[in-house]
Order: sequence, then C-alpha cells, then structure tokens
Amino acid sequence: MTVPAAVGVAGLLSVLFLFLCLGGAQIHRHRAEAAADLAALAAAARAPSGTSSACRAAARVGERMGVVVTGCRLDGWDALVEVRATVTGRLPFVVPVVARARAGPAE
Repeated sequence: MTVPAAVGVAGLLSVLFLFLCLGGAQIHRHRAEAAADLAALAAAARAPSGTSSACRAAARVGERMGVVVTGCRLDGWDALVEVRATVTGRLPFVVPVVARARAGPAE
C-alpha cells in the first residue's frame, strides 16, 4: 500500500512540475511578444527619420524590456521587428523565445 501511494504522489508531483514549467514558458512568451510590440511601435514612430534611427529606437526599447532586437526593418511606413529573449530562472532548461511584431500607421 505504501509503495503504490508513493509512486502515485511522485507521478502527481512530476505532472505538477511540468505544468509549472509550461506556464512559466508561456508567461515569458507573452512578455517577449509585448516587448516586440513596443519596439515596433517605437520604430514606427521614428520611421520618418529613416531605418537607422527607427532601429536604434527599437533596440533601446528592447534593451529596457530585457530582450535583444535581432531584426528590424522598415517596409514603407511599417516597422517590422523581431526580438529574442532567453528564459532562464526556475526552469531546468534554457528556452529561447522569439517574437515578431509589425507597427505602422492605420490605413
């Protein structure tokens, strides 16, 4: 009776740990997406000044949000930004999170 109960408790704890890890990764993905959105908005606001100015603004926002801007370009007045965040901390593994965003004037 004791051994099956211990195995059952260990199994439940393993499933709980898995769900906690997946939840943490989901939170970090949402944060990376928010950072990409804000960086794209900053780049779009600087679009009239040119690509280099727009991408510098996106990089500053990304740095403050804790992500690295890995791609930035202008497509007309639209800013296309890609960011990368590395999830560390309580997770037993390192997960790279990539998010993309597009911002520009309303049509």
